[in-house]
Formats: sequence, C-alpha cells, structure tokens
Amino acid sequence: MENHKEHNHTHHRHEESKKHEDHSGHEGHQHGGQSSHSGHSPGHGEMGHDHHKMMIEDFKKRFWIALILTIPILVFSPMIQRFLGYEWLLPGNAYILFGLSTFVYFYGGWPFLKGLKGELKEGAPGMMTLISMAISVAYFYSSATVFGLEGEDFFWELATLIDIMLLGHWLEMKSVLGASKALQLLVSMMPSEAHRVKGDSVEDVKLEDLQKDDIILIKPGEKVPADGIIVEGESYLNESMLTGESKPVKKGLENKVIGGSLNGNGSLKVKVEHTGKDSYLNKVITLVQEAQKSKSKMQNLSDRAAKWLTYIALAIGFGTLAIWLFLGFPFVYALERMVTVMVIACPHALGLAIPLVVAISTAVSAQNGLLIRNRTAFEESRKISVLLFDKTGTLTKGDFGVTRIESVDKNYDSNEVLRLASALEQSSEHPIAVGIIKKVKEDNVTIPKLENFNAITGKGVEANVDGKKVKVVSPGYLRDEKISIPEDAYSDAAETVVFVLIDGKLAGYIALADEIRPESAEAIKVFKKNNIKVLMATGDNEKTAKAVSDKLGLDGYYSEVLPHQKVEIVKELQAKGEFVAMTGDGVNDAPALAQANVGIAVGSGTDVAAETADIILVNSNPHDIASLILFGKATYNKMIQNLIWATGYNVIAIPLAAGVLYSSGFVLGPAVGAVFMSLSTIIVAINAQLLKKKIGNK
Repeated sequence: MENHKEHNHTHHRHEESKKHEDHSGHEGHQHGGQSSHSGHSPGHGEMGHDHHKMMIEDFKKRFWIALILTIPILVFSPMIQRFLGYEWLLPGNAYILFGLSTFVYFYGGWPFLKGLKGELKEGAPGMMTLISMAISVAYFYSSATVFGLEGEDFFWELATLIDIMLLGHWLEMKSVLGASKALQLLVSMMPSEAHRVKGDSVEDVKLEDLQKDDIILIKPGEKVPADGIIVEGESYLNESMLTGESKPVKKGLENKVIGGSLNGNGSLKVKVEHTGKDSYLNKVITLVQEAQKSKSKMQNLSDRAAKWLTYIALAIGFGTLAIWLFLGFPFVYALERMVTVMVIACPHALGLAIPLVVAISTAVSAQNGLLIRNRTAFEESRKISVLLFDKTGTLTKGDFGVTRIESVDKNYDSNEVLRLASALEQSSEHPIAVGIIKKVKEDNVTIPKLENFNAITGKGVEANVDGKKVKVVSPGYLRDEKISIPEDAYSDAAETVVFVLIDGKLAGYIALADEIRPESAEAIKVFKKNNIKVLMATGDNEKTAKAVSDKLGLDGYYSEVLPHQKVEIVKELQAKGEFVAMTGDGVNDAPALAQANVGIAVGSGTDVAAETADIILVNSNPHDIASLILFGKATYNKMIQNLIWATGYNVIAIPLAAGVLYSSGFVLGPAVGAVFMSLSTIIVAINAQLLKKKIGNK
C-alpha cells in the first residue's frame, strides 16, 4: 500500500517548493559558471541571447570583409603568381600587399587579439593565445620583408588563415546558439498577459501582476498563463512541449493545468496556484540552466586537454624553429614551419567538443520530459546495473479503484467501514486515499467530520470520528500490534489492502487494485536487453508484490518495505558492487534517491521539486527511463568521439607541420593546416547535432 506514505503530502508540498528555490541558488554557486571555454570565442561564457546574436553578426561581417580583401592579396602575391605561372606586378606591389594585409590583420584578427589579452590576464593561455601568436608572427615577419628583411612574405597565408578562423568561429557560435534556442523556446512558451476575471468583467493583466488564487479565463487556442486548477469548463490541453506527452490531455473540473500548455477548443476558468518563479515551467528552465552550467567531469577533461595542447604547441613551435635553424635552413623557412605548427595546433575543435554535446543533450532531454539536474549522474547513467523501482505510480498507474469492502465485525457493515475510513482519507493526496474517496462519491456516502488527525509514520493514519478512535493502516501495523489478519483478506489479484480499526479492534478492510502501466512491460524488456536488473520495492503485501513482479517479469522484489528501509536496500545493492538507479516519487523516497548512484524522481507538475533526485521524469512513464539510459550512453559516446577526433587531429597534423616528412618532399603549409583545423571543428559540431536524432525517434 506504499504504507500511506504521503498522508501528509499536502503539507510537504509548500515546503518542498520553497526548499527548491534555495537549492537552485546554492547549486549555482557550487558549480561555478561554465568557463568561457565553450568555444573560446571572446565573451562566450554566460552571455545573453541577444549579445550572442550580435557577436555572431560581428564575426560574420568581419569574415566577409576579410574575405573580399583576401582576393587582391592572393592576386598580387608573388608566391601565388609563381605557383599559378603568371606575372602581374604593380608599381609598389609590396606596399599594396602590406596595406591590405594590415587592415585584414587588425580588423579581421581583432577578436583573437582581444581574446589573447583576456586569456593572458587570467593566466590561462588557450585558443586565442595560439591564434593571435600565429597571425602576429606571420604579420610582423611579412611586414619586415617589405621594409628590407631578406626573405619572402606570406601575407596571403596570413589573410587566408584569418578568414578561416573567422569562419570557424562564426559557424561554431551559430551551432552553440542552436543549442540554447531550446531554452529560449521554453521561455517563449508563456503568453505575455492573462485575462483576469473580476466579478462579471474580464480584464487583461500582465503576467507578473497575476496573484495566487486569481481566477483567469483561458479562451480556446490560447496558451495557459500560469499553473492552476480548473474551476469551470473542460477542454483538451496540449502539454507536449512540457511533458513529452504527445496526445492532448482531457481536463475538467478540479484538474491541474500547467502554465505554457496550449488550450484546445474549450473555454476554461482557472484558479491560479503558482505564478512566476514558482511555476512549473520556470522550474524546468532553472533546472536546464543549472545543468548546462554545472560542469561535468568530461568538460574538465577537455579543458585540461586544451591547456596542455597550448603548452605543447608552444614547445614544438619554438623547438621546430631551433631545429631547422640548427640544420642550416634559412631563417624564413624555419620561421614558416614554426608559424604553421602554431596555426595548426589551435585546439579549436577541442574547446567545442564537450560543451556542444552538453548543451544539446540537456535541451533535447528537457523537450522529451527528462530534466537533468546533475550532469555527472546523467553521463554515468550508462553504468547502471540495477534499477530499483518504487511501484505505485511508476510501474503502475497509481490510479486505485476499490475492488472489495469487507466487514469482519458484525457491529459495522461494509458501508459503515467505508464511511468511517473516508473521514480519514478526505484530505490526503495519496493514490489509495483518492481511490477510497472516489468510491465514496460514487456511492453518495456523506463523509463524517474528524478530530485529532495524526499520521502513523509509514503505517497509516488515525483520528476520532463520531466519538470512535478510527485507524486506517497497512498490514505491517496489524503484525506489529499482533492483530491477526483474516484469511480471506488477500486474493491472488494484484490488490492492495488497507485495514480499518475501530477502538483498537479490526472492523473490516478495503481492497484496491492499481492498474499496471501498459508501457511498463515494454520498458522492462529494454532494460533487460541492456543487461540491467529490474527490482521493485513496495509497501504492498507479498501477494500483490509477487503478482506485479510475475506479470512484468521482474528480477526480484521487496514487499512491505517502509520508507526508511529503501535506503538500506540501495546500500545493500551497492555493497554488492552494483551501480544503482533508484526511481521514486520524491517525498518519501528522498533518502533512497540521495543514496542511489543515480536518483530519478517521477512526478509531474509542481512535484518537480523532488529535492534529492539527479534526474526528474516529467511523466511517470518507465519508458522514459529506458530513453534516459540509452540517451545517456549516446551522449557519452558522442563526447568520447569528439575528444578523440579533436585531439587525434592534432597528433597527426603537428608533426607534419613541423616538417617530419620533409625528406620525402611533403610539408603541411599554414593555410592547408588552417583548412583542416576548421574542418575538424565543423565535424565535431555536426557530430554533436546528430544527438538530436538519438532521442527524437524513441
């Protein structure tokens, strides 16, 4: 019976959301912001969306202008002319090249030079340092040849390098923007105003002026402006963007609506429950932002790799210069090799490898009803070996219907048993209580008043009704109190039975059945295919637990478990070396969710405040957990692929640029190196985008 675990659910609710707000603040501090490593474009950290757009425009403009100026530079370069076999030297040719290249260097190279200053100020040389060094060495060396230094200029290489770097950055920032668009989409789902009902009139008010308990009118086809409860009307609501549930959901009197969902063809009046920062949508947005900020282990790995590549590039660069000079080659040749090494070594793709995957996976998950609060747990979901489910509402619908009411005391008939029990259950939101109240309404029973209500932790509830001491309790309570359970209390069906005691004596019992979710069996097949053991922990009796377990083909179950025992089960499994994911509905499962390697809270709407979970499932659908694990694997694989690609490229390109194959006549030139480098960046970006396909077809 899940031990009436949430009889005091209503009281938790308010605390829970308050706690959540504090937590999000704390979470933010703890992780620190994401370093501006995500692409290393200057100012690329936590920029506003508009600022980001402006920067993209700026890079685009610089790229086109630099590209247009590169054409005459190429045409007038003696090296290119020799290469293509034509001669067209204007008077003052060298000075024309110098003038054009100076503009390209300062205008096109400005973002990199600005970035260099920022990196040196922070004492963290990286991307920008490398690019700036490469273009500066090329520019100043070539300028010196114009004014008398012996040797050949490579202005054309400088110009093409700047073009390619600008293009790479522009494309990279566009793809990063694509990932943050999903968040923008979520933000834009709220309408800007609401129709507030005042007596007989309706006034339009701004969203921020809405108060709790206001009554608002939602017309057909409009977006719901705030979380609330329907007080009049019925309609179908499309909540797909919020919950991933593709079918519109029918809602009527007393049903909850979520701000941001889309109303169908009925007109609704809704009493506002949560506005602004308490709203469900806002919690989703905060969670997604937290997750995008919180740095994962993989992220740190790529940061370290980028820093080391910088040092390696500097060392190999100067080493290359020294060796070629030592071998007696002209200074200009040795310098060119050094410049090429520095150009190529830019760990551009590396700076992008992880952040892109992180941003995309977090946003895509949110659109599919998976809210990731803890990045590391999400990435580690691929290691899960045991899944422990809390039964009610996860594997089953949590929608109880009364199947039998039996009286065992001749002083009370079955109607009286139901009537007295209903007094205790009327204020609880627990599925069993809801089932009993539903039955009471069907039978038109009047619910009596109660006094001195008290929850018996994990076992049930008690109160005084009509001068009698009434308790509604679980089988565990009867056992503790040494009260014998009637033979026929349990049938073979997957029923949950609660017992009604009046003045300390057993008066009767109520049996309820909870339907198994049709998706459960399917999800369990997916887990088994991925070698994950599925176990169930429930407060229900042995018979019910066995019936559900057999029907779903679980690997095992624990019955009559009290909330605090769930933690013990998790610890026990961990002691055996299992990597445990616990799935529960938040309130009473909190300790076990915290103890598990990956805590997955289920529960829709505002229960999202499941404090201790790493991942929150908006729908309580076990199939989403299967998606989560498979998506976690896909995300991890993408990160590894991108890291290998980004570093592997450098391992091959740097020695070629240094001139390892000189004897066989092959040396990698700076411009070709830059082309390859940008290519690797684009491949990494495309690879990250492929993640969207992974979850889209679940």
